[in-house]
Amino acid sequence: MPDFNLLLLLTIPVVIAAGFFHGALGLGFPMIATPFIAVFVDVKAAIIITLLPTATVNIASVLSAANPAAALAKYHPMLIASFIGAIAGSFLLALSEPAPYRLVLAVLIISFLLTSHYNLRLNITPGAAMMFLFGGIAGLAGGTTNVMVAVLIIYFVSARIERAEMVPALNMCFLVGKLTQTIVFIGLGTVTLPMLIYTLPLALVSFVSLKVGQSYATKIDAERYRKILRVILFILAVILIFQFAKEFLA
Repeated sequence: MPDFNLLLLLTIPVVIAAGFFHGALGLGFPMIATPFIAVFVDVKAAIIITLLPTATVNIASVLSAANPAAALAKYHPMLIASFIGAIAGSFLLALSEPAPYRLVLAVLIISFLLTSHYNLRLNITPGAAMMFLFGGIAGLAGGTTNVMVAVLIIYFVSARIERAEMVPALNMCFLVGKLTQTIVFIGLGTVTLPMLIYTLPLALVSFVSLKVGQSYATKIDAERYRKILRVILFILAVILIFQFAKEFLA
């Protein structure tokens, strides 16, 4: 593992790109940052390094929304379930190998993409029960693989939720999951306060690049946005399978 000061320098370009992407689409920071940082360190360390930057972009994204209070009122079942799932997932990640969880999530993503390709739409209605179910699965996925976004995209795309409503709800779930993960890691001694403080420069860079990315958000129309989300899911599935194979064969 490289020196931590060198590691911070190496990760600055990564978080700039991830922050811009998250700003433009309203999601995706850990999806980009985690695998690229994992080139220099193991996946668990990459997740720890991105804790504070991810929480920063999530908070900024929620506060930038037109009506975050309305999203909170409507999607609170998903937030509660995300919290519960994130606790379970964070303990699993801290105490076991993450490889099997990556494969399960990859299979889930591929199954959804195949059903979409053949126009076999999932019959998902945006009710409290479905929110709770997908929120719990998303929290579990976020805690174990750091890609909560995959499960949430499946829900919001299948339920045909508009982007303006989707982005604040997504980021609230991300924030709940990330804060829960941080608290669990601190409780288990996996993360210390000095470690988080040391990543403050990355959080600042992430915030600035997020704001730049948000200025491009209005240039992406709804249909293109849905296509981009499906491409994101495909890329995520490939990354998860690659990570599984790498860890399984190591």
